[in-house]
Amino acid sequence: MAASEAAVCRMRAVRTSQRADKSSPGSTQNFIERLPAEILMKILSYLDASALFSINHVNKLFRYLANDNALWSKIYMTAFGRNKKQKPHRMDELQRKMATVEMQEPSAGYWKWAYFKAVATRDMAEWKRRLGFMDPYTGLPSQTEQVLRNLHVTWELAVCEESGREDTLELSWSRFFKTSVTVCGSREGSLPSYRQISTLQLHGVWRIGLNCPGLKKRSLMAKLDIQIQAKGGKVIGHDRLVELRLLQPGVIIGVWKGQCSVAFVMFTLHFHRLVERSLLGSPDSPYVEPIFKAPFDDIDPEYGLHGYQLHIVLHNTEYEFTSGSFSQLFCRKAHICDGLIQLTAISRTNLSQHTPLTGNITLPWRCEALQGTVENCCIMTLTLLDEFRKPFWWTSTPVTMERQSTTACYDYDGEQYRIHYQDSDGQGLLESRGCQDVPAVMNLSGCAAKGRV
Repeated sequence: MAASEAAVCRMRAVRTSQRADKSSPGSTQNFIERLPAEILMKILSYLDASALFSINHVNKLFRYLANDNALWSKIYMTAFGRNKKQKPHRMDELQRKMATVEMQEPSAGYWKWAYFKAVATRDMAEWKRRLGFMDPYTGLPSQTEQVLRNLHVTWELAVCEESGREDTLELSWSRFFKTSVTVCGSREGSLPSYRQISTLQLHGVWRIGLNCPGLKKRSLMAKLDIQIQAKGGKVIGHDRLVELRLLQPGVIIGVWKGQCSVAFVMFTLHFHRLVERSLLGSPDSPYVEPIFKAPFDDIDPEYGLHGYQLHIVLHNTEYEFTSGSFSQLFCRKAHICDGLIQLTAISRTNLSQHTPLTGNITLPWRCEALQGTVENCCIMTLTLLDEFRKPFWWTSTPVTMERQSTTACYDYDGEQYRIHYQDSDGQGLLESRGCQDVPAVMNLSGCAAKGRV
């Protein structure tokens, strides 16, 4: 009797163990893998392109099944072969293509990548069409922000250290303005010391029509040699926590005060060709902008000296201080110096042109749980159009407002400040002065040269 009871207990224990094994995740996975391939293919046929691409990363079996050409050719034809807006000759072309591919027995995954390529081509045609709508005041595409958002474009920063280690940081914080976007990234804790960083590489990241982390195209937008840039860079401002170092126009790093570790990296990106630069480069080389050659006019003796238009925005990472568009700018031949043409948008002597500034000139920053504000710093975005309404000179970069020695001025009181920016293509000068606690821009001039004069 005791022996039989022991046998029953052992039988119950075995059955309980078997039930536990069947309910474990491993046994469930084995059960799915034991299903006939025909049933698995039937299940996969109900998935859309995004889910089918994601299941490709589960294991070898699903990778093999998810690359099946029959599944992807069906998805391809559903998306592109039965569009009522397609012209008849386009439908015939798709059918001929499918017949030719079937005769040649394409390799596994052929139709999957054909689908992704078609999605990218369709999206590219759409965003190129939308970029054709121009803003009459800025001369730039009016839907740049919408195109970037619709394509789910983001930006990544590759931090390469002297030791060879590479870390990728997503610039998750962004703020759009009318002619530029500011992107910033930081990491929990802090980035390495800038003395240990060899290069910084900024990439535009395009997720091609799907919400899949692995399916993305990277386009190199900038590559900085930190050791060279840090030596030539300068501190443009600081608060009690960080100091801002300008590495090159449009790029600053926030360095913890009293240390060398990097708190954050900030890029200010001008809208000119921003979509193309974010999408059409390769991981190792940037997008090359086509050269616009203006038609030469041998009749106009003042050719290249008139018809310019300047759009300027002063802003920080949160809001805009002032903006303006100035047309019909010109330069006299006597004012050409060292190949630079001088264009004055706001004259110091013409009070009607003076523009008020809203708020204090500051540059807020944030890094994880910390944030601060650097005084007398902001971002200046300039866009200079030529007489053909084409961008002639452009920039978007953090700048500093430097206090100037006061001079006699009967129209304004208070302190006088000056912003001076210069790069290889031109320079800009902006002066402001307070009047009854309301600062105003009282002088805005610029010089530019690109082989036109």
